[in-house]
Amino acid sequence: MMASIARSSLLRQVALVPKLPIATRLASQQSAIVNAARVATFHTTARRDLLPPLPQRVEGTVNDAAPVPETSPSHGSYHWTFDRLVAASLIPLTVAPFAAGSLNPTLDALLCATILIHSHTGFQNIIIDYVPKYRTPRARKLFVWGLNAATVVVGLALYEFETTDVGVTETIKRIWTA
Repeated sequence: MMASIARSSLLRQVALVPKLPIATRLASQQSAIVNAARVATFHTTARRDLLPPLPQRVEGTVNDAAPVPETSPSHGSYHWTFDRLVAASLIPLTVAPFAAGSLNPTLDALLCATILIHSHTGFQNIIIDYVPKYRTPRARKLFVWGLNAATVVVGLALYEFETTDVGVTETIKRIWTA
């Protein structure tokens, strides 16, 4: 009696399986597997990460105060305000070429430049947030250079598309009416 109390519910379910008919055995085994998966999520086991942890280093001692970063207005409210202004300016720049009825190449180029700046600053914010400089300085530099290269390539491609082809707004207009 004491041994049955000490067994886990999964072991008791598996121990009862051979005494049951085949259909009931299959259902019982499936429910045992589901229950085992539910229970296993709450057990503490050895974690095996896909990637090894980044190198750890401790600077200072336990009694040192937390370092306060140097203030910079370009990384604070000015940066946020610029991002919001660019995002808000996309609304009229997207609607204006179609609402006016005439397609203006200057307005089209302004729309392309604003989309490019908006995309660049958005991806830059993602890199700043998710690739910390103090833990992975080489990866951060690689991502920043990759973003700058991609921005230049897309800028040149948009310039070529605007000067040698019909432009972005005309292309959107043609696709919309197709």
